[in-house]
Amino acid sequence: MIGSGTDETPRLLLVEDDVELAALLEPLIAGEGYSVDVAYNGQRGLHLGLSRAYRVMVIDRRLPGMDGLDLLARLRRRSVTARVLILTALGSHPERVRGLDSGADDYLSKPFDLDELLARIRALDRRFADGADLLPLGTGYLDRQAQDVVLCDGRRVPLSAREFGLLFALAVRPRAVYTRAQLRARVFPDTTAQSVVDTYVYYLRRKLGRQVVQTVYGLGYRIGLL
Repeated sequence: MIGSGTDETPRLLLVEDDVELAALLEPLIAGEGYSVDVAYNGQRGLHLGLSRAYRVMVIDRRLPGMDGLDLLARLRRRSVTARVLILTALGSHPERVRGLDSGADDYLSKPFDLDELLARIRALDRRFADGADLLPLGTGYLDRQAQDVVLCDGRRVPLSAREFGLLFALAVRPRAVYTRAQLRARVFPDTTAQSVVDTYVYYLRRKLGRQVVQTVYGLGYRIGLL
């Protein structure tokens, strides 16, 4: 099932082949404020993990078609930065070490307490937020340190300083709509050219697709999706 979150709603991916357990967990996690996407096998989990930007992923260890650790390793090789919790009935110390070495951030053995699972998700989400150099852009991230865009397939798109400044101004407050005058004052204070904002919106769309910046007719611009 695909969640219907807005740009502001943090996304969580649940990859769990136990349909009854997934049906139990999905509304509980959604109640924590997440838009939850559910995949019932590893291939679907890989597709979603590479096509959308998630803050947290909860992945079952034993999945049909693709082992959960193999799924995680593939995501990490494609530069997916979501915090990942592995759920497993294999709770031995060597298994936990293997999971963490595969790129997991946390590990929880089945059966588990639901309140503990939700607390661990909240903790991972805080760690994602504190990791802090990446701002979500739908199916990618704005890397504030490198001043470029990281797509979910691992590709990086370089930005000029002004392209980065404009995209950052929009991404840092994804619910806000900015007028051209506001963006000109914030990002381009050294110019009075009326068309400078439109010009750089055009540059960003040319590099990242038309949907990266959304036109709000009669008002201005807001961040869109990649």
